Amino acid sequence: MAAVTALRSSCRAAGRLVCIHRVRSCSSIRFIKSKYVCVFDKSAFKFSHQQRLFRTSAVSCGQIVQFKLSDIGEGITEVTVKEWYVKEGDSVSQFDSICEVQSDKASVTITSRYDGIIRKLHYSIDDTAFVGKPLVDIEIDASKGVASEEDVVETPPMSHEEHTHQEIKGHKTLATPAVRRLAMENNIKLSEVVGTGKDNRILKEDILNYLAKQTGAILPPSPKAEIVPPQRGAEAVPAAAKDKARKIPVPVSRPIAFAGKDKTEPVTGFQKAMVKTMSAALKIPHFGYSDEVDLTQLVQLREELKPVAEMRGVKLSFMPFFIKAASLGLLQYPILNASLDENCQNVTYKASHNIGVAMDTEQGLIVPNVKNVQVCSVFDIAVELNRLQSLGSAGQLGTSDLTGGTFTLSNIGTIGGTYAKPVILPPEVAIGALGKIQVLPRFNSKGEVVKAQIMNVSWSADHRIIDGATMARFSNLWKSYLESPTSMLLDLK
Repeated sequence: MAAVTALRSSCRAAGRLVCIHRVRSCSSIRFIKSKYVCVFDKSAFKFSHQQRLFRTSAVSCGQIVQFKLSDIGEGITEVTVKEWYVKEGDSVSQFDSICEVQSDKASVTITSRYDGIIRKLHYSIDDTAFVGKPLVDIEIDASKGVASEEDVVETPPMSHEEHTHQEIKGHKTLATPAVRRLAMENNIKLSEVVGTGKDNRILKEDILNYLAKQTGAILPPSPKAEIVPPQRGAEAVPAAAKDKARKIPVPVSRPIAFAGKDKTEPVTGFQKAMVKTMSAALKIPHFGYSDEVDLTQLVQLREELKPVAEMRGVKLSFMPFFIKAASLGLLQYPILNASLDENCQNVTYKASHNIGVAMDTEQGLIVPNVKNVQVCSVFDIAVELNRLQSLGSAGQLGTSDLTGGTFTLSNIGTIGGTYAKPVILPPEVAIGALGKIQVLPRFNSKGEVVKAQIMNVSWSADHRIIDGATMARFSNLWKSYLESPTSMLLDLK
């Protein structure tokens, strides 16, 4: 009895000195005060004394869980929060979209790991979030326990009985941020909506049709483009005046605004990736080589094939031909499809021709790549380019689309200009810049002046492992394929 009394008095003294916020199962309980450690066997305690001495953070109505931003791969340590799909007080279920974040490589949708109520958002729009740090606080039902701290970036697999229209395991539900917001505002789970877009992408019309089925409303038909007949007055305008009008560039009108002071913004997203990549590129000694290509025959061939491609639902540009010709050239000069290690001791020859295409988007310069071009037809390349361009315009390109490139082409001619000085994207060793196609006078084999479709090309190569002669020979081979496109048939596999 005396031992129990002494034990209780010691516990009261220790309880005044120590504040313990959570009780975990252990074989003994330790109270620590400066230089003194008192150890009590759990078997000597009664549960009623534990209740009197300890305070825990769990409450009867639920438990607050800090949902941390997990590692999303590719060595990414921080991201920028671009959009929140929830707000404090909202109820979420597992795999509901929480927010969209953007790294220096791609945009990723973060989904919930738990069922519960959002209690706190740790970041605002455009804030930088760090991997391993809390993203949101979620109140969950304490009776259900706490799952492991592991974010779900992709939509998880669902059984066939749950939904026959879901993607297979490991794939995500494709939808733009605007569609996700529309679904969130109407309390619709994207997993319950059948996507009718490409690759089962959920469109705005899919959300509206789902709402109509739920409410019984009849949606108005989609508006059709109105066909405006040409004005008669336009027919009287001389052709020369029309050509002159076309040559006058139309200035882009922007409202004039004077802020009165300088503004400083952090470098984030794709711009941050460009700073990192271009800083590394400065260490590479660039060798430049330029030439012009007569695309007259290719222009005619493309005009013949465009209707065939359109019947298959594909837009056919010149770029698939440029990419395929480059791949055929890389088969003969594999050193241009290689990489050099940091110590400049080993050269790795890449088996796959993953040819990147520089794209100018609202988010900045991005370079997705077409994988395994060496086994693709021109039509296959066109299909993949259409997909990459659509995702790039919507800011939905994945990390796999933006990494793994082995060679790059930049079509600066779509904006303007003839020659350029492209910068190599490490760890690649070569890049080409394509100028605009111009109608210029040239001499044919008979010495006659003819109208020709001329495009200029500028190459840059890593002069540590690529000499000028190799770059020139590759350019000549690439040029021969484009000037006589039927010759590509001999080397196609």
